[in-house]
Amino acid sequence: MRVLGIDLGRRRIGLAVSDASGTLARPLTTLTRDGGESDPATIDRVLAEIARLAAEDDGVGGIVVGVPGHLDGSPTEETARVAAFMDALRTRTSIPVSGQDERLSSREAESRLAIRERDWKKRKARLDAAAAAVILQDYLDGQARRAGR
Repeated sequence: MRVLGIDLGRRRIGLAVSDASGTLARPLTTLTRDGGESDPATIDRVLAEIARLAAEDDGVGGIVVGVPGHLDGSPTEETARVAAFMDALRTRTSIPVSGQDERLSSREAESRLAIRERDWKKRKARLDAAAAAVILQDYLDGQARRAGR
């Protein structure tokens, strides 16, 4: 089963998905939050993507949401907003939802994208999904270490 990674931003939501073995993450898509941060349809749009992926042959066995924090690990003002989003997901899907530290994920994604794409506007369009892939890959690598792989 695949795992879905989510990078929840104020304006955009990056989505990434793992391979069926849960080893490699890849960027999937970016959803634009039409109504901004308070867009009530945000959870519905994410759930629609989850349903679409779950209906495919490889399905979805887990959801990982990037949880923001300061470099010292303390919560930011965004941490509570992301926790509320995760709680909303948990009440509306039976797929397990986990949190993953997302500190510096956008910087890592930007560095990776800059290697292949020189144009900032093109990189920016792909940044949120790439950040979700970094978050998801960190989660998958942690799971593999815990399993002794």
